[in-house]
Order: sequence, then structure tokens, then C-alpha cells
Amino acid sequence: MAGVMLCEPTELYNILNQAIKRSRLTEPNYLCLLDARTKREYYESHLITALRVKQNLLGKYTPPQSIDLECVQYCIVYDGRTDSLEAAFDMDYDLPELDEELKDCEGDPEALLQKRKLSPKFNAKHGSAARCARVMQRYTRFPVQVLRGGYERFTACYHFLRTEKVFWMPQELEELLPYPVEIIPKKLYMGDYRQAGDRKLQKDLKIIAHINISEEKDLVFPEDSEDLLHIPIADSPEADMFPYFGKICHFVDRHVPHGGVLVFSVLGISRCSTAVMAYLIHSCSLYLKNAWSYVQKCKTNMRPNRGFVQQLSEWERRIYVATITDVSEPFY
Repeated sequence: MAGVMLCEPTELYNILNQAIKRSRLTEPNYLCLLDARTKREYYESHLITALRVKQNLLGKYTPPQSIDLECVQYCIVYDGRTDSLEAAFDMDYDLPELDEELKDCEGDPEALLQKRKLSPKFNAKHGSAARCARVMQRYTRFPVQVLRGGYERFTACYHFLRTEKVFWMPQELEELLPYPVEIIPKKLYMGDYRQAGDRKLQKDLKIIAHINISEEKDLVFPEDSEDLLHIPIADSPEADMFPYFGKICHFVDRHVPHGGVLVFSVLGISRCSTAVMAYLIHSCSLYLKNAWSYVQKCKTNMRPNRGFVQQLSEWERRIYVATITDVSEPFY
């Protein structure tokens, strides 16, 4: 069996907002997001692209027939507010509760189902997602993830990613504009030029300041704004970003106590990821190798050019008075 593990809300946020040329949600085998709540809860509101996982008359979860779970990279399950995996190891899950409910309905499963549909009393029980994940792991190659805090915690942080929409056409998914990835929750984001110019994204994420690392001027914000740092530099191995690292770190540190900061470049892959890693090395006490792994987990296709990698190595040596990360390895 593939196993079961917890998924933090910020991890799911970043998984939902991965993009290469378009949103990765367009890829059929990328993400299977399963809602283990009741039908009534699901239709009131659910997370974007989520499918409601069904139960049989005995309350046992069944795998979705429309998805080949073995081919899916991420299978993530959520319920209302589960925050642990304890219920995944409860081998007799729901049987005592089901017996009591059936007694109330005079042993009629159909009457019980009807009652569950109508009453908030029968919202998905705590631990439903973990129990569902235990079933789904039999069909997956990768561990099934349970969203910590469930729907309630996730939507408290990312209310703009909930919806009542049940069916998504491929064209609708292609037209989705992903949000910038979240590096430090509610503080630091990384994205591209198009995301930086979208007012709704800025409002949803409560972004108050921007770092534009590209030769193009920011057409949305005035150049003399105290909340904009423009570093006009090309994405070239010959370009030197090192002299700006200190300025970037001080700008972020000055603004994050008051709201979010978005670091962006044209494609959001090379220059902005270099700046973000420089900040993590300086202000979050990470070595370059740890900062690299962390940012890569947030945005899987980030890729600084070789010149920027060497400059980050020099920045690490300046901060820690030693070279910790061997950037000659092919990994970098």
C-alpha cells in the first residue's frame, strides 16, 4: 500500500497553483482532490476541482470510477476539519455510529440516507478524510494525503479557492490564471509578470508590496512607489544580481510585518526564484541547499541560470563565512 500522510494547507495551495505554460490542473493525472464530506456539504461549497467521494450503504468509501488513481501524482482528501491521521488506523470505523443511526431510523438504510441529506447533524464526522484515505491508498502509487484542518482551515486562509462549480471543461481549466506560489504563508509570494498585474490576485492574497526583477517596467505601479522595488536585470548568466541581494532582503523584511510581498519576473522561474532564495538564506537562516529544496517544493519548475546559482553560492559564503553547498553538482 502507498500509505497515508498529512498535507498542510499551504502545500495544497501551491499544488493547485502550479503552472508551466498553463495551469497543471489541465493535466488529467496531476491531481485528484477528493471531498469526503456529505453530499449536502459538497454542493453548498467545495474546493476548486474537488470531486465528492461516495460511500456505500454501510458508510464505506468507494474509489471514484472516473479517475485512474494509480496514475495520479497527487491524491488529496479532505473533510470538514480533520487534523490528524489517527482515524486512518481505526479498523472498525463508523460501525458503532452507524448502528446507532440505524436504530433511530428503525433499521432502514434508505431512511438513514435521506436523514443524512437533510440534517447538519449528519455532517461528515471528524476523521472522515483519514478513513477515506486509508481506502484510496490501495489504488495509488504515491501516498494519499489528508488535508490538515480540512475544508474549514483551508478556506479560512484561501477563501477564493472555494466554489460551487461541479463540472470543469478542459477549456475552463486552461483559462484559469494560477495564483502566485506561497513561499512564507501570508508573507512572501513568487510569481510572474501576468500575476503581478492582476488586481484580484493582489487583493485576495493581501499583497502590499512588489519586487519586479526584470528589464520591463511595472506598468501597474508607479516607479517612485515605496512599495515597489524594481531591479532591471536580464535573465542571463552574465547578469549580476549579487549587489541587489541585500536590498531585496531589507525590502522584504520591511514590508512583511504589514502584508504580503510578491517577488516576480517575466516567467517567474529564474530571476524571482534567485531573489527568494537569497532572502531565505539571509533572513530565514537556510543554507543554499535547503533554500533550493524548499523553493523547488513550492514551485516545481523553478530554475535559476548558472550565473545566478554561482552568485547564490557567494551569498551563502558571505552570510555563513563558509561555502556549505557544492553548486558544482549536476543537481544545481
